[in-house]
Amino acid sequence: MNTVLIGSQWGDEGKGKVIDVLTDKADFVVRYQGGSNAGHTVIAEGKKRVLRLIPSGILHEGKTCVIGNGVVMNPLDLIEEIDQMRATGVDPTGRLFISTRTQMVMLYHRALDKAEEAARAPAKKIGTTGRGIGPAYAAKVSRTGFRCGDMLAKNFLEKVREQVVETNAKLKMLKAERVDEGDAIEVPGCTIKDYQLDPDEIVAIYKVAAEKLAPYIKDTVPMLHKAKAAGKSILLEGAQGTMLDIDFGTYPFVTSSNPTSGGACIGSGLSPRDIDCVVGVIKAYTTRVGAGPFPTELYNAEDKQDPDGKLMAERGHEFGAVTKRPRRTGWYDAVVARYAQQVNGVDYWAMTKLDVMDPFPKIKICVAYELDGQVIDYMPTSADELARVKPVYEEMDGWMCETSNVTRIEDLPPKAKAYVDRLVELSGGKLGILSIGPARESTLRIAL
Repeated sequence: MNTVLIGSQWGDEGKGKVIDVLTDKADFVVRYQGGSNAGHTVIAEGKKRVLRLIPSGILHEGKTCVIGNGVVMNPLDLIEEIDQMRATGVDPTGRLFISTRTQMVMLYHRALDKAEEAARAPAKKIGTTGRGIGPAYAAKVSRTGFRCGDMLAKNFLEKVREQVVETNAKLKMLKAERVDEGDAIEVPGCTIKDYQLDPDEIVAIYKVAAEKLAPYIKDTVPMLHKAKAAGKSILLEGAQGTMLDIDFGTYPFVTSSNPTSGGACIGSGLSPRDIDCVVGVIKAYTTRVGAGPFPTELYNAEDKQDPDGKLMAERGHEFGAVTKRPRRTGWYDAVVARYAQQVNGVDYWAMTKLDVMDPFPKIKICVAYELDGQVIDYMPTSADELARVKPVYEEMDGWMCETSNVTRIEDLPPKAKAYVDRLVELSGGKLGILSIGPARESTLRIAL
């Protein structure tokens, strides 16, 4: 069975752990979009690993991992990640392949990302991670980007130099030096002179990167179709979440790609007919990182300090795996979940972090919104409308006891089981996995 696994909220739902659990039934694991701005955390056998670009299946022997054409891949981040894998006893050689069509995030994209965000007025900031993802996707659409296969061409470095020169002109236009005392264009590994990138240094960096990554670069579309024809099982892994989708998310507070299930085919080269199942990962509450509307928000680091939200953040260790930014927290939003089910065609939910809710005597669930005096049960189109909605809540009794030691769903406290059942009922689909702790072992497989 070929399965797509997607995030169903604003990202950070625990996809890395669920993918790791599902990998035992997969032969190939394919990352189909996003970049190193998001991390998938996997805790197994007492080791914690954060994977940014390499599919989580790399932690299982005998699994083939593919970085698909829908990804924007920073070669330097990938090299660092490969080295880290080797240092922990995992050698990706012969099991990791990068599509020749995969777009690359270059150092000058990172410089542009930081400069453009810093140049925005405070009310206009998007909350970008500053890792060059947006400019890399923009370069892809404007047909000025580099694909991984370009690293194998003789004129690659010459073209890199040309792009650095063009970027320096853009940085001057942005007046990056006046925005944040130069920090806006700080790029690790590069010398910045007069707020300009050094072409010689960047060319030297990519000369080494191309040599290191050449063995991993391959046309992966024929590989995946041969695997399908041979009856192999393919697991497609997305980053971020539905509400960050460039088309269906809370635009403009979104990422630059399609984390939704439709992006899996575009980002891998498989046909929609090849997809058998969609699994949506969703937390038992809601979180968001960065700017943008968040109807059920209770807590953030700036102006909302509700104790229930703060307790969620503390118990859920709500910090970005890569960015380390604190996440905003709030009650479960069933409007978001229903929307995710509709947009993605979710067959099964993988619900995570139920144990975070253990100490709450009362738990609220957002079942609808009130928008300008009218109750609605659907997701508004615009971010401005979503910012104006008021959540309509129903309340359930909490179970007030520890669940992290439960190994069968039948052994859950009755009130915890009732909460899970109600979330699934409100959201549509069926429950496939229930996660009640961070480790691989603390996962209850119900229907997957």
